[in-house]
Formats: sequence, structure tokens, C-alpha cells
Amino acid sequence: MKIRNIVNYLESIAPPTYQESYDNAGLIVGSSDEEVTGVLLCLDSTEAVIDEAIAKGCNLVIAHHPIVFKGLKRFNGSNYVERVVMKAIKHDVAIYAAHTNLDNVSHGVNAKICQRLKLENTRILAPKRKLKKLYTQVDIQQVETIRKALLAIDSDQIGVVEGSVYSSVGASSANGSVLPKVRLEVNYHEASERNVIQTLKKINGSHETVFDTMPIEAVHPRIGSGMIGNLPDGMAPLAFLKLVKKVMKTGCVKHTAIVGRKVNRVAVCGGAGGFLLNAAIRAGADVFITADYKYHEFFDAEGKIIIADIGHYESEQFTIQLLNEFITKKFSTFAVHLTTVNTNPVRYI
Repeated sequence: MKIRNIVNYLESIAPPTYQESYDNAGLIVGSSDEEVTGVLLCLDSTEAVIDEAIAKGCNLVIAHHPIVFKGLKRFNGSNYVERVVMKAIKHDVAIYAAHTNLDNVSHGVNAKICQRLKLENTRILAPKRKLKKLYTQVDIQQVETIRKALLAIDSDQIGVVEGSVYSSVGASSANGSVLPKVRLEVNYHEASERNVIQTLKKINGSHETVFDTMPIEAVHPRIGSGMIGNLPDGMAPLAFLKLVKKVMKTGCVKHTAIVGRKVNRVAVCGGAGGFLLNAAIRAGADVFITADYKYHEFFDAEGKIIIADIGHYESEQFTIQLLNEFITKKFSTFAVHLTTVNTNPVRYI
């Protein structure tokens, strides 16, 4: 089993094209051609984590946060980023990161938070506008086969959405007779374009496949930032915040003033999610759980919602379990370890 096999699988779950512009998800250190001896999962690929990988015989570290966000001009060990990269290269340890691309899928980081809080009827809080539409004409007898094949692309993850729309047209055959054709339209996320086109060409066989694609002004319901869902039963605000502290294993929950109504609807965003506050309010959330709120930003609640800052590490720590579930479900030919190193740089007293 090569590193590329694991990378390809993870990128089918959370394609790199879903990452934010500032991000650096992907294979950061190492060669994808190397055979995997073991995998170590973590939130942050710190020096202690690389040491742990070496000690456990793991040559692949899969992290949530990229160790490198900006270009490195020197490698002299002057900071922890350089030291991590240098040590990883020296000991042939590859480092892969699934960051905001894993945040931005409906089965990713925020889904794990919702699962721990037992939220129901969850959906993406702020869907992204990255849909495209493909137009083509196919033989009438191929319509159902093509439709099923296209809808099966990433069926449990992402890909084709909104089904397909068909309209009959006439087309001339080579001998001048007119044969029925079907105009097929399919909406899909841009990350799935290659799969959509390959599927279409494969079914068409030797026939020439002519198609057009174009961006469309629509959102993908399973791609975007944050998530929102409902509690099975309403809870008093303070009781809910205490539950959050326990379930999310955080040393501190910083929150705004208690709003009198019961908590029924909850919005979440792992990491720094302050940019989603207005979306949470519009969606009718009673509480917004996230991290990295600054003092003056708490005023933005304005009595409309309870903001609960549970800490960056705390909000994303269960991503390690999520990655483990993905990988162990797919692969069984190498050891997978969850780091025992607590990489949280914040301490509480």
C-alpha cells in the first residue's frame, strides 16, 4: 500500500478544491510513492508527534492542521515549523493535512461535533456556490443507465446533486434518418467534473461524446461552512452549556449573556467560526458553538443568540477519531495509531 492510495482516498472524501484560499491542505512533506509502514493521526504535526511517529514505526502522519501555511525560505531550525519539516524529511516521515477541505463537507469536522451533541436534522449552515452544469445529448436507450451512473458518483459524499433534467430533441443519423435523442442536464460540484465526464464517456463507449459545461448560480447543499441541527428535546440554556462543556471535553466555555428561551436549534463551526454568526442567527439558532472569539466580537450577539466559545483545539479534537473512522473502514493492511500527544497550546487553571 502506497501513500498515494491513502491520499487519493482522503481527497475523494474531502477534495482539496474545497479548501479556503489561505489554506495548504494536501501532502506537505514526503513522496506519495513510498510504501506505508504505519499511520499516525493527529490534530497538529508538532515535533513531539513526529517523534511519536518515528517511535511507532509510522512513516505517514495525517493531521488536521497543515504544518506549513506560508513559503519557507530557510531550513535552519529557527522555529518549530522548520524543525518539524527537517525532522520529518530526515526520518522519511510524510505529512499530510486535511484542513478546511474537511471542514467544508457535510460528513467532516462539523458533522463530528453534531454527532457528539446528538443533533438531528443537520445541514450545512453556509453552503458554497461552486456548482456547474453539464449539457449533452445521448441516445434514448442510454438515458437511464447514464442517469444512474452519474447519480452514483460520490453518492455517499459529494458530486452530482439536484438530479438530472431531460428533454427530447431530434437528431439526424448518418444515413439522413432522424433518431430520437435526449438532452441531458446534470448539476455537479466542480471537484467532481472529471468523474462526471469520464462516466459519460465510458457509457457512450466508442461514440463521440459532445458536451458543454458552465458555472451556475446555485449552492451545493453538502458543501460549505458550519452546520446546524436540532436537539431531540429543548434544554435550558445553562444546562445545555454545561452539557457542551462535558461532551466536548473543554476546560472552559466562554459565552454571551443567557437568552431566556430554551435551546432547540444549535449551530456549530469547528475552529474560528465567527464569520458565520449572522448565518447562524438567520438560520434561527439559539446557540452558536465555535472558537477563537475576541472580546469585542461577543457584543455582536446583541441578545439574538448565545455565542459559546469552547476553544479551538477542543472544538476540533474529535477530528482525529473522524480520520480514524475513515481510514480503518477502508484500509486494513497497516497499523493506524491515534496520537497520545496533546498538542493544545492553551492551558487552563
